[in-house]
Amino acid sequence: MGKAEGIGENWHGHVTALTVSPDYRRLGLAASLMNFLEDISEKKRCYFVDLFVRVSNKVAINMYTNLGYIVYRTVLEYYSGDPDEDAYDMRKACSRDVKQKSVIPLTHPVRPEEVE
Repeated sequence: MGKAEGIGENWHGHVTALTVSPDYRRLGLAASLMNFLEDISEKKRCYFVDLFVRVSNKVAINMYTNLGYIVYRTVLEYYSGDPDEDAYDMRKACSRDVKQKSVIPLTHPVRPEEVE
C-alpha cells in the first residue's frame, strides 16, 4: 500500500506497508510492487519516495538499498514494543528532484513527533 502526500518540495510517494507471503518471497514481487509505486509517484510529480523500516530488519534494508534507497535519517523509538525500536526513514529521489536535495541524509536522529 502506498500514497502520495506532503506539500511543496515535501510532496512524495510513501510506502505505507509492503509484505509478501513467505511462500512467494525471493520471486521479485516486492521489487515489482516498489517499482509500481515509484512509477505512480513519478506520474504524480513527487520529489521522492520514502518508507520506514525497523533498524533490525536487515533483509528489508538490504532489499531497499539494492533498489536505490538510502537511509535519510533515523527516527528514535518509532516502533512501540518492549523495548521500543528505532526506524530508518529510507528515501529514493524521483526525477523531479533534479538536485537530489530530498536524499541528503540528516546527520542527527529525530523523534517521531518531528517527522512531517
